[in-house]
Amino acid sequence: MGSEQLETIFVDESGDHHQMIEVHELGFVKLIDTMGDDEEVENAARISYGKGTRKVSQTRNLIRYLMRHKHTSPFEMCEVKFHLKLPIFVMRQLVRHRTANLNEYSGRYSEMSNEFYLPQGDYLQKQSKTNNQGRGEDHPRKGALQFEFNRIYDNAMMAYQNLLEEDLAKEISRAVLPVANYTECIWKVDLHNFFHFVRLRSDSHAQREIRDYSDAMYELVKPKFPICCEAFEDYVRDSVTFSASEMEFIRDCVVGDLIEEWARYTDEEFNDEVLQGKYNLSKREMHELKTKLSKKEN
Repeated sequence: MGSEQLETIFVDESGDHHQMIEVHELGFVKLIDTMGDDEEVENAARISYGKGTRKVSQTRNLIRYLMRHKHTSPFEMCEVKFHLKLPIFVMRQLVRHRTANLNEYSGRYSEMSNEFYLPQGDYLQKQSKTNNQGRGEDHPRKGALQFEFNRIYDNAMMAYQNLLEEDLAKEISRAVLPVANYTECIWKVDLHNFFHFVRLRSDSHAQREIRDYSDAMYELVKPKFPICCEAFEDYVRDSVTFSASEMEFIRDCVVGDLIEEWARYTDEEFNDEVLQGKYNLSKREMHELKTKLSKKEN
């Protein structure tokens, strides 16, 4: 993960226990509710099967098939709900995921917090010379940079309080606050679109701050949907897509005649059963792999 994060347990007003991960110095991610589990995804796909009628291996094989072939509806039957505390500029990236339901702390009804995000250590980097929306090498004057951040924050909060004391409406007084000001929200999304969010926001090209929140959210969800998350990692997050031309190169120059000769191999380390165990593939996955690598007939 991009930042040092601490996982804790908190108790809500109803006495229920929930997991929480602290993000940066002042933010947090709380997983406050989930609907469904791995078996519910299977049930949604099979419809007719009740709980306890299938083996875990069968559940895993079906979920991996659904993920592999992009059958997304069963994953949409499950949901995750978070309570997040995050800077406004990170919230603006979160809200881009329009399939989620959210409700944010209102600066019209309540006073905004006096907490601001202060980047630390290697988060303070120069502008990248190759990526207009990314960071580059570490900045040598971190102390001077943090002074500028804090100077702005102190002056903005002073101005905000002065405007409130002048009885200016809260909804317009907040306009003087920077986007590093912390806000809070409840954010709920189905499992399929949560995976889409993680694929984009935990990617190495995403801004580090939103990546830290995405990583923390995924860490809390993974124990609730372990088989779904395993399939997501294998077929989406950690997978690579090849173009038609690239696949032609792989078939001709990398694979060659391997697929045609596969059945004749007797090597104890190179047969379907051994390879399925080594790479954790089902029979169907092995068959589909061979199909992908086979030369297409003209």
